Amino acid sequence: MKLCIIKPPMPFGWTPVAPPILEYLAALTSQADPTIEIEVIDGSATPNAFDTLECDLAAISILTATSVPGYRIADGLRARGIKVVFGGMHASALPDEAKSHGDAVVIGEAESVWPQVLKDFRAGSLQPFYRGERLPLDNLPTPLYGLLKGKYRFRGVNTSRGCPYDCTFCSVKPFFGGTVRFRPIDDVVRDVAAIPERMYMNGDENIWTGKVERAIELFTALKGMNKKWMGFGSLGPVMSSAGGKLLDSARESGLITLWVGWDAMSDEGLAAYGANRKIGRDREDALRKIKDHGIDVSLFFMLGGRDDFLADFDRAVDVADRLGVSMHPSLVVPYPGTRLYEEYASYIYQELGWEYYTGAYALFEHPDPAMTAAVREQKFYEVSLELLSLGRVLRHMLEIPRASFPAAHILSLMSQLPVRHGMKIAYEKWQANRGRWRG
Repeated sequence: MKLCIIKPPMPFGWTPVAPPILEYLAALTSQADPTIEIEVIDGSATPNAFDTLECDLAAISILTATSVPGYRIADGLRARGIKVVFGGMHASALPDEAKSHGDAVVIGEAESVWPQVLKDFRAGSLQPFYRGERLPLDNLPTPLYGLLKGKYRFRGVNTSRGCPYDCTFCSVKPFFGGTVRFRPIDDVVRDVAAIPERMYMNGDENIWTGKVERAIELFTALKGMNKKWMGFGSLGPVMSSAGGKLLDSARESGLITLWVGWDAMSDEGLAAYGANRKIGRDREDALRKIKDHGIDVSLFFMLGGRDDFLADFDRAVDVADRLGVSMHPSLVVPYPGTRLYEEYASYIYQELGWEYYTGAYALFEHPDPAMTAAVREQKFYEVSLELLSLGRVLRHMLEIPRASFPAAHILSLMSQLPVRHGMKIAYEKWQANRGRWRG
């Protein structure tokens, strides 16, 4: 039996991060049945691989932004007699939609049901839906690092699942739950040791969510591994009484770049998204504190929400200039399965398919008549192309803490330049198509 594990192509090009789901699901498969032949395919790196693909079963993991190409791939494979099972956040949010393009759908986390999926396939009795349980994270296999070939620079490791916050825009809590589950620290150390590269990515939604003490213990265990890493973190714990110790231990463990969800430019926007608790009491002071500990910062944030203002677009450039951080904007996306999708449901442009849910399109009506969809998109690209201009990307090299030289400087270029390239692709696509669906 041969299994192909597929991540459909992302909308705006390839990045040097190996998709974690491919190598992890491969390990889970090998753990369940070592006799299965496995091939992993990153559609962003090899978009033409699917026409000649040969396998017995294809597992396709989809996000909302990759669901349309994922369905297209599945339709082509099934036309050639290959069975398809879907998984991932989008398939879990809309399982009936995914099932219309596949033979089975895994809803939620795969560990509790994946061995049964494989057994049922061998027996010719695939069930239409498999509902995964949220299990303790003990005894998870090490991803099969290196199975995915190509010019990747980063592999991923996960240390926890779940999120205690209540941000309306986020898919993590609906998918993984509100209770944070931790992996044994020894298992995390084992997985990091297995990563062949000298840099890696912590793929947790939040590297110190739940227990600051546990995060310090983890970072202390990673300290002697001589590897640099990047991860996502909230700002609230940074300003706690243990914040200094937390940052010191993270830096000593190899953390060189922290990606922070800034979420909204205004306090009104943060309140509307329910993100206040995650952000903390003074987010600008928290950023300065992180940089003072020798860690570079990149901010991810959204523009154009129904509680946002036109001035928020320009405010983003001011934040980048004042705080010396790189900025990665997105237009607001109300993902299916989130509270924001429910709140915005009556305002969403129904004529737009999932292929527009990329963060590069205005997807809903705004109460301010000046904030038309066309205006929001135009302002988004103006701000994005300015923040990702080559001059700014290079100038940011001077703003990165010297304590992180040269790893953080190299990482900044390796992460920002592909994003810049993708933004230019998105802008060209937008210019070619704007006005077509709005008349």
